[in-house]
Amino acid sequence: MTAVEQALTEVVGAPNISTGSAVADDYAHDECLTVPGCLPAVVVRPTSTAEVADVVRAGLDFGVPLTARGSGTGLSGACAPVEGGVVVSFERMDAILEIDLANHVAVVQPGVTLQQLDEALAPHGLVYPVFPGEQSASLGGNVGTNAGGMRAVRHGVTRHHVLGLEAVLGSGEVIRTGGRFVKATAGYDLTQLLIGSEGTLALVTEATLRLQPRAEHAVTLLAPFATLEAVAAAVPPIVASGLAPLMVEYLDLLTMGGITASAGMELGIPDEVRQQALAYLVIVLDNHRADRLAEDAEALGTLVDGLGALDVYVLPPTTGAQLIEARERAFWTAKAAGADDIIDVVVPRASIPDYLTEVAAMAAESGSLVVGCGHVGDGNVHLSVFQADPPARHRLVAEVIAAGVHRGGAVSGEHGIGRAKKEYLAATEDPVKLTLMRQIKSVFDPAGILNPGAIFD
Repeated sequence: MTAVEQALTEVVGAPNISTGSAVADDYAHDECLTVPGCLPAVVVRPTSTAEVADVVRAGLDFGVPLTARGSGTGLSGACAPVEGGVVVSFERMDAILEIDLANHVAVVQPGVTLQQLDEALAPHGLVYPVFPGEQSASLGGNVGTNAGGMRAVRHGVTRHHVLGLEAVLGSGEVIRTGGRFVKATAGYDLTQLLIGSEGTLALVTEATLRLQPRAEHAVTLLAPFATLEAVAAAVPPIVASGLAPLMVEYLDLLTMGGITASAGMELGIPDEVRQQALAYLVIVLDNHRADRLAEDAEALGTLVDGLGALDVYVLPPTTGAQLIEARERAFWTAKAAGADDIIDVVVPRASIPDYLTEVAAMAAESGSLVVGCGHVGDGNVHLSVFQADPPARHRLVAEVIAAGVHRGGAVSGEHGIGRAKKEYLAATEDPVKLTLMRQIKSVFDPAGILNPGAIFD
């Protein structure tokens, strides 16, 4: 046993450390399609903030890089470890510490999954409204990437629902940020700085989350359109209608066909409509009262019909739930079909039609297939790239991302930068901002041991 292994064993105990051939392959990667796996030298599984702090101090003492890991469901390679490094797995820090009904907050450790929290909140009529599409994802990972999902059009993303954090800095010091309150002007907002930092500034050991009332009734509307331009043009009036949709999603023809075939679903759309449809809009409404939901669904159906939809279908509850679940698994469908990369550029939503037209031209010129879906209500475009030649794929992805940034967007809407997109961030971001990011990291992590190689080199 090496000196660092011995030190870490003293922190977490022999049963909670893995080295050498005992390190499972799962710890080498997340779900990113383009970042190769790398087995860490050591995996440690702490159970408390004090143990995490001791792990960080050991990393400092021996100059060993530390990579935080939740459930490993990320799509940007952010938790892929460094060769010879240590993975700090939060799988044993999976306790819901408190559900505070008076303040509508939950206090959780980073290993708690979305499904675990949702099941605990349901009996109280509450919900944590961030659903990025993978219920096995951990809250710590969601904080690290500022996860979003289909409900962002109404509820926003992770940073809108995290009120406070406990975290261990790269120095081994422990800080608490925020609290059980929704507003403060007490200096810099360190909570927001840590959210989305992908484990490069600190290791989050506890999160205080803002909760919302859980609606009892929901309905899913499906509207086929002849063009994606018509879909995008329909979104602003829908958002401005005052009906407050929970989800507003678009799917192109190939993606809809892929996810429904994968789920073994039949939506019952007549052949004459299906043959004209090149894109689909999926809208979910919810309400605490069934009668009001029915009124809202009727009003929305009338609105969408007048916005150029080929037809509007109110799906039966079971079918609606199946379609949303199939949409949530669009990544897995694309992966099973052989996708070579996944892009999650975000652009101003009014720019989506022109942007996707530009992307289609780029794909055709490069001999690639690019299909997609996305959170059209907030401009987040998810594209699956099918191009087996690495140099050609790299050029195409760089062009697609640069085009999105040029239209006022950003490299990533919710998956994060990790190791997969740092080159594209460096090519498109303001160098002054990148320098500021590096300087901030040096303050939080002076020795540079926290997730080196993520976001930037």
